[in-house]
Amino acid sequence: MNPLSVVVRTGCDLFAWFIVVFGVNVLVHGYMTPGGGFQGGAIIATFTAFLLVAYGGRKLLGWANEKIFDLFEEVGLLAFFFLAFLGFPVTFFYNYLVKPLSAGGVVPPAGTTALMSIAVGLEVSGALSMVILTMYRGIRMFETAPTEEEIGHDR
Repeated sequence: MNPLSVVVRTGCDLFAWFIVVFGVNVLVHGYMTPGGGFQGGAIIATFTAFLLVAYGGRKLLGWANEKIFDLFEEVGLLAFFFLAFLGFPVTFFYNYLVKPLSAGGVVPPAGTTALMSIAVGLEVSGALSMVILTMYRGIRMFETAPTEEEIGHDR
C-alpha cells in the first residue's frame, strides 16, 4: 500500500490521536453503558488502519512491532482471567435475592467490571491490529509488481 499525499498524512497526524483518545474514553466509561471493552478496543485498532492507509505499509511495519500487539493480547487475556477468578471468593455463595434494591438515580459500584472491560479492550485492540497487519501482508504476497520501493501519490 502506497503512502498518500502530504495533505492526508498531515490530517492523519492531527486526527489519529483523537481516535485513540475516543477509544480510551469508550473503554474506560463503557461499563456503565452499552459499549466498553470490545467497542473501545475496535476504535483503538482503527488507529492502526488509519496509519496504514495514510503512511503506507512499509512505514507502518517499520514503526509497529508485532510483539507489542501480541503483548497487548496476552496481558489483556491474563488480566481478564485474573480478575474473573478474583471475584469468586466474594460472590460465589452470595444470595443476590436478599440484597435491597438501590435507590433511584444511584449507580451501584461495578466491582471488577470496569477493570475487566479495560482488559478486554486491551486484548481486542491488540488482536484487531494484528489482523490488520496480517491482512496487509496477505495482500502483499500476491502482488506481481516489484516491491523494492513504494511510490505514493506525491512523486
